[in-house]
Amino acid sequence: MKKILFVCLGNICRSPMAEAIFRDALTEQQLTEFQVDSAATSQWEIGNPPHRGTRKILKQHHISTTGMQARQVTTKDFYEADFIIGMDQENVFDLIQRAPAETKEKIYLYLDRVPGYEGGNVPDPWYTGDFAETYDLIQKGLENWLNFFEND
Repeated sequence: MKKILFVCLGNICRSPMAEAIFRDALTEQQLTEFQVDSAATSQWEIGNPPHRGTRKILKQHHISTTGMQARQVTTKDFYEADFIIGMDQENVFDLIQRAPAETKEKIYLYLDRVPGYEGGNVPDPWYTGDFAETYDLIQKGLENWLNFFEND
């Protein structure tokens, strides 16, 4: 089983959105060899459900967030996850700072797998208010990431 961990600052907007979108796609495509989770680099939102804007946009696309709640990335995550995907450059920087040396190669930037968006950040809708933009960017990377996971 390959374990995928999406990470953003608070784990209430971008990373749970990515987790939910990928879980939905994996279920739809009957890809049972993957486990998806999400976490935060900060402690600010621990225990909280996804942001209402995240829940709203996902509900519009019939994607569930049931049972999801924010948590902070742990040292154990670095060892157990096969892919740790930061939603922006600051998340990636924070992850690299925390990661044990032998786990740093597992860390990726989400948009690096989206042609034309390499090196870019998935904007945080907590600040922009644009949950549709975040949803669209995550969707743009979906197939490329699924192919990468399957072929790695």
